[in-house]
Amino acid sequence: MIQGISQASEDISFPAMSQRQQALVDVILSDPAVATVGSQIGASALSPTLNQGRMFIALKPQSQRNASAAEVIQRLQTKLGRIQGITLYLQAMQDITIGARVSTSQYQFTLTDANRGELNLWAGLYLEKIRSLPFVTGVSSDQQNAGPLLDITINREAASTYGITAAAIDNALNDAFGQRIVSNIYTPQNQYHVVLEVLPKYQFGPEALNDIYVTSSIGQQVPLRTLVRTATKVAPIQVNHQGQFPSVTISFNLTPGASIGQAVNAIHELDKQLGKPLSLAATFQGNAQAFTAALSSEPILIAAAVFVIYIILGVLYESAVHPITILSTLPAAGVGALLMLMAFGFDLTVIAIIGILLLIGIVKKNAIMLVDFAMEAERHHGMSPEQAIYQACILRFRPILMTTMSALLGAVPLMVGTGTGSEIRQPLGYAIVGGLMLSQLLTLYTTPVVYLYLDGLRDWLARLKHSSATKKQLHVPAE
Repeated sequence: MIQGISQASEDISFPAMSQRQQALVDVILSDPAVATVGSQIGASALSPTLNQGRMFIALKPQSQRNASAAEVIQRLQTKLGRIQGITLYLQAMQDITIGARVSTSQYQFTLTDANRGELNLWAGLYLEKIRSLPFVTGVSSDQQNAGPLLDITINREAASTYGITAAAIDNALNDAFGQRIVSNIYTPQNQYHVVLEVLPKYQFGPEALNDIYVTSSIGQQVPLRTLVRTATKVAPIQVNHQGQFPSVTISFNLTPGASIGQAVNAIHELDKQLGKPLSLAATFQGNAQAFTAALSSEPILIAAAVFVIYIILGVLYESAVHPITILSTLPAAGVGALLMLMAFGFDLTVIAIIGILLLIGIVKKNAIMLVDFAMEAERHHGMSPEQAIYQACILRFRPILMTTMSALLGAVPLMVGTGTGSEIRQPLGYAIVGGLMLSQLLTLYTTPVVYLYLDGLRDWLARLKHSSATKKQLHVPAE
């Protein structure tokens, strides 16, 4: 599915907005990959102002179309750009939406300030600068400050001469434009509100006041125009808040091949260059905020996993050195996974990171097979470290190769699979296959070398400790 948010100028009327929204729907339905379109406009939780609309586009099954959701969006944007007076922002529907804020694009950058004037000034500057970034597209803002406002001031002297109060003028305006409920009609099964208002065709524009009359104290019908002064101004049609402060959210998408990391770093650098005031807070929201939070915790997560594995292996083999031999296989797996993802153009997504974490458990079994056999041969068969690791390489080569190929071939369907939802599984398959391939080639040669060097380091530390203890015994004073 694809979701879209349409946006027109702040002073558009409902009939004009409806006409332009229908033009968008007609263009979308003409695309061969589109099955159905749901459309709505008006004030609601999804489109809070009259100049905004919402669309839900259902695509045909993949077997009946030759384009992905991203390709369909790119194709539609070219056609929809020809429709005047309205803009439609499209993005692929996400199974998991992070953050409750509805925006025109996938990523959000929010500015908050207690001073609305200062917020409006800096929001325009940020919007202009972010639009100039090369790998960002579909940039928009939820700031809408150009709504038409009719400012009505009561001429109290003129009203008092007719005996008309301010409340009477207020009631006349409410009766004409406020959709006041004046009665209810009850039937055996339902009840209906009776709504008082001027006919809709007379409600648009300041000239609607020309036909409104107010009853004076003596029953005379007085034109409203003689009792009020009017001025046309602009005003915000919506003031968004985050927490308790006014906010402006700038939404953006990424160009093909760009990553969210590039955009986040560029906007952070832009934030430093502009030199915003301290009262203005700038934060990422939604998916962009989740990315920055995940990015900051990834090194800690991986370090914690490696540390726990080291403790478990140290207890298992009663050694503080040879768990490092086993863990030495991990860099090759991580590098292989990253190289495979880069070679096929995949980003380092959450699914790809899960694949790298899975490699921690899969890859170290090669070293475990070698180290376990070698230490057993040293302790119970009296072999030297060189002989023990040599025998381990010969006897454990076949099970190492068999288990690695089983895991590698098990990940191939994830890598090359097609069909619904295959896009989210492919980075996992590529990460596992790439990590296993490189680690299998390297660890068969590096693990014996690391084992011998660390075994020599352990013997050297033992001799150093023994020599230090001997010196202390020789310097014990006689009683």
